[in-house]
Amino acid sequence: MPCGLLSPQEHSMGAPAQCNTDVEGVRIMAEDAKTTETQQQAEEHAAPAAQETAPTSAAEADEKESLRQALEKAQAEAKDYLDQLIRSRADYANYKRRAEQEKQELVRRGNANLIVQLLPVLDDFERAFQSLPSGLEKLTWLDGIALVYHKLQRILEKEGLQPIQISSRKFDPTEHEAIGYEECDDVEDGTIVAEVQKGYKLGDRVLRPTLVRVARRRVQPAAEAQASAEGPSQAQGAETPQE
Repeated sequence: MPCGLLSPQEHSMGAPAQCNTDVEGVRIMAEDAKTTETQQQAEEHAAPAAQETAPTSAAEADEKESLRQALEKAQAEAKDYLDQLIRSRADYANYKRRAEQEKQELVRRGNANLIVQLLPVLDDFERAFQSLPSGLEKLTWLDGIALVYHKLQRILEKEGLQPIQISSRKFDPTEHEAIGYEECDDVEDGTIVAEVQKGYKLGDRVLRPTLVRVARRRVQPAAEAQASAEGPSQAQGAETPQE
């Protein structure tokens, strides 16, 4: 029986203790019910939150993957642009070098054509000084002509003109042109024995080869060669008259 329906006699007989026990049980049941309700509410709130978190994580993963792919694409494009820039700069440097070389070659060709036409003038000066009579060497006007000749020489040398030197005295077909041969016994074949006309070079290019005469061994007749092979003693015995 509930505590509010007890009679005074029941209260006096120990009913308050029983009543207290019932109240405590009701309180505990109420707390359990409240706890259960709280848990249910928490679970109800947690389920939508979990459902919202899952799509959010997937979206972030997709966004990260998209950003990674975009970064890789941008890096690849940057590398391609850098390679194109390096190749373009190399091509431009090669073009400038070729253009400069072609320009220098055109200048050299133009100078070479002009210098070739001036070489006969140098030849005339040299022949004139070589054939000058001894009585005219002290004339003052010859000093002026010599000054003009040396000035022309310096100008042409400044442009790269150099005479071909015959140092080894051996014939070189790349720098010399043989216009004749001389039979000689005391020199080797192919030795230059005379310079007829001076040759010139412009840098490494031969503008005009040197005209030379080259030595050649004398060809002995067969009888003379046989006599030489037999020796001088046999030749003397053959010439001695018999008494």
